[in-house]
Amino acid sequence: MENVVSSQSEIVDLLIGESHEVTQATVSRDLHALGAVKSRWNGRLRYVLPDDATPSDGEYVILARALVEFVESISVSANLVVIKTSPGAAGVVAGAIDASPLHGVLGTIAGDDTLMIVAEEQYGGIGLANRLEQIGAG
Repeated sequence: MENVVSSQSEIVDLLIGESHEVTQATVSRDLHALGAVKSRWNGRLRYVLPDDATPSDGEYVILARALVEFVESISVSANLVVIKTSPGAAGVVAGAIDASPLHGVLGTIAGDDTLMIVAEEQYGGIGLANRLEQIGAG
């Protein structure tokens, strides 16, 4: 079963619909144990689980936190990635990208609520945007 859910009560309803007896307190504990976090993508909150492809040794902890907390959308054009953030947060996200071991970044340029990343040709904007989404979801 795969659903996009934005609240614990939605999870409870889905599980009850699948004949599982659960409470919101149990769901809350389980989400915490699984490392699930709320993530905002394209203006909508959703719960996401860590991705096995994201390094577990903490290499991307700061970047992941910045992506989850501040990014509202990620768009791509050729080798450019444009990220919209909450007001005043573009510099924080750009700094987290610059400080991370993320491959394929030639550089970042940040304004107030928008930043642009220039991707290396072999990664392309789509590859880099997909990796950022993966890190933010994990």
